[in-house]
Amino acid sequence: MRMPGQTLSEIRALLAAAGLAPQYRFGQNFLVDLNLMRKLVAAADLEPGDVVFEVGPGTGSLTEMLLDAGVRVVAVEIDRGFQALLRERLGELARFTLVQGDALASKHRVNPLVLSVLRENAPASGGAYKLVANLPYQIATPLLVDLLLTSLPFERLTCTIQKEVAERLIGEPRTDVYGPVSVLVQLLAEITPHALLPPTAFWPRPEVQSVMLTLRPRPAAEVCIADLPAFAAFVQRGFQQRRKMLRRLFRGWGELALLAVFQQAGVSPNARPEELSPPAWRGLFEAVGRHRA
Repeated sequence: MRMPGQTLSEIRALLAAAGLAPQYRFGQNFLVDLNLMRKLVAAADLEPGDVVFEVGPGTGSLTEMLLDAGVRVVAVEIDRGFQALLRERLGELARFTLVQGDALASKHRVNPLVLSVLRENAPASGGAYKLVANLPYQIATPLLVDLLLTSLPFERLTCTIQKEVAERLIGEPRTDVYGPVSVLVQLLAEITPHALLPPTAFWPRPEVQSVMLTLRPRPAAEVCIADLPAFAAFVQRGFQQRRKMLRRLFRGWGELALLAVFQQAGVSPNARPEELSPPAWRGLFEAVGRHRA
């Protein structure tokens, strides 16, 4: 009996039969190391009642493993050739739903159609929404951030992403990789790296290394930010000149008001944006909100 998951030779054969080839513009680098793919599925900690969101299923190699785990899979594929291939191979399976289109509706927002289909395919009792995907590099950051911000209660997001993106997600203060995404994601989720993936794990081989990791969204009570979009914009503005003193964000404020806000936040007005921890950024945002109320 054939095991789920496709070897490189099987993927090549499927593409040749369908007259298809990997498209660079869609970030199609297939994970062909089946041991690493099994590790990805294991890290997702799947239960039969789960609904798994997969982005860029391609020929359906990872999809096969997910379906073999007994979950329902909602997969979004932008490439029309691969859409036809997936319909032919998996279209009749009851636990597989294909969304034909882009995972993102804009540069920073998940496609509403995708969210609608996920809502229609709600997890069974005891199950949860989970992302399991070999993410195309160019959409990884906005997709993960927006999934953390969406109203859908994802229990975990397990994926492979470009090493450079992973470094920004887990970046620490006072490092070059630390920035607005680091602050937001670390406040919204617990990040667990699982493995470093070499270019040889993929076909075609990318020029960079990848990282397999899991983001586990924190409970709202732990995040404790009432207006997340406003907070994200506040941090983004703060990092526009990451090595300038934070007091510059408050031009036009009186000195006493400025000092009161920073004192409430427990932050020095002479600190630099890159020096503040994620909780310190939250504290500063809250102090500003209290002053303006």
